[in-house]
Amino acid sequence: MNIVMWIIIIVGGAVGVISSLYMLLSIPAIIVWKIYRKIRYKCSLYA
Repeated sequence: MNIVMWIIIIVGGAVGVISSLYMLLSIPAIIVWKIYRKIRYKCSLYA
C-alpha cells in the first residue's frame, strides 16, 4: 500500500477513537448533571 492510503487509515481510525471516547465520557456526564439539577433545583430530568 502507498503512503496516502496509510494516512487515510490512521486519520480515520483516530477520528473513530476520538468520537467514541467523547460519547463514552459525555453521556454519563450529562446524566449525572441532570440528576444533580433534579436534586438541587427540582428541575425536570427531561428539560
